[in-house]
Amino acid sequence: MSDGHQTDIMSNRTAATALIAAFVGDRADALLETLDLDRAVAAGSDELNVSRIGFAAALNAVLFDRLLERVPTGAAFVADQRARGHRIAFDHGALRTIRFGTGPTGELPAGQEALTRILEPLGYRLGGVYPLPLLKMTGRAWVHDELPEQLPQFFVSELHVEQFDAPFAAVAHRVFGASTDPLDSAARLTLDRYRRGETVSLDDAVAALPTIVAAFGRQHPIPDEADYAFLLGHSAEAAWIATEGNVFNHATSRVDDVAAEADRQRSLGLPVKDQVEISKTGRVRQTAFRADPVIRMFKDADRAVERQVPGSFYEIISRDVDPSTGRLDLSFDSGNAAGIFQMTKAA
Repeated sequence: MSDGHQTDIMSNRTAATALIAAFVGDRADALLETLDLDRAVAAGSDELNVSRIGFAAALNAVLFDRLLERVPTGAAFVADQRARGHRIAFDHGALRTIRFGTGPTGELPAGQEALTRILEPLGYRLGGVYPLPLLKMTGRAWVHDELPEQLPQFFVSELHVEQFDAPFAAVAHRVFGASTDPLDSAARLTLDRYRRGETVSLDDAVAALPTIVAAFGRQHPIPDEADYAFLLGHSAEAAWIATEGNVFNHATSRVDDVAAEADRQRSLGLPVKDQVEISKTGRVRQTAFRADPVIRMFKDADRAVERQVPGSFYEIISRDVDPSTGRLDLSFDSGNAAGIFQMTKAA
């Protein structure tokens, strides 16, 4: 990055940049320099108020920052990009949710609704539905209505417990049925104001952001080790949600040539999957790093035990222009998604 661009970021402070700094502290400048979110950070925000675009940019920046903290391979990829003078075009973040039919998951709304109640007020709309029948899941892409190419999409998948058998459902209810709702009245009020098209003062946005970020986490208690093992034997995705909850399953950088970038990262010793997933149209190509392992706590009778499990991972994607629209093809592909999901299977 040139010194001129860095100076431009530093001298054009908005309430959105201050919102990011209030959450991540001294890392804010480096984060703003790393992520190509300039248009979103600047849009509709002055020095005292945060627009819904600015809040969405801050939320994405914070969630990206938190993913890099727990995904060393992602941090290594980003460091390599920055060393080469590239900023990160943050394409999308992916999340997994649990759905018990039409009913709630403990205190949480059903499935993706636990997160879309946040995304919709911030300007996101449903961009596509992607069935994943082999995984007993459905993925949905949420794209920002005003800045679809500049703000990352959210790919939110639901695991359909009702499509499994009764023993699986019983275990799933034990693990996820006591989920709590992290949103408090202040966060709800902030989202309601964004839904009405208002801006929010910096102070109110700073107060709401930690609670809203907390919604992208694990809301259920520490699982029983035997229940986790049962879920793992029937659905790697359910087991992953049992330990990680609704955090970013992965974050994705948009690159010019995903195959060439994958080759480079392999040469650097990073664990990139062998195959590049190619959409039916040929316009969307993606691959990923294997999930980094994490240590998680489990209950075993009256004691707590530690176990290494798959955590989150990092992905890279290339998108071509859709000739029918003349714009970047922001779609996903069910086959691609199913292949990428394999990165969190236990080794």
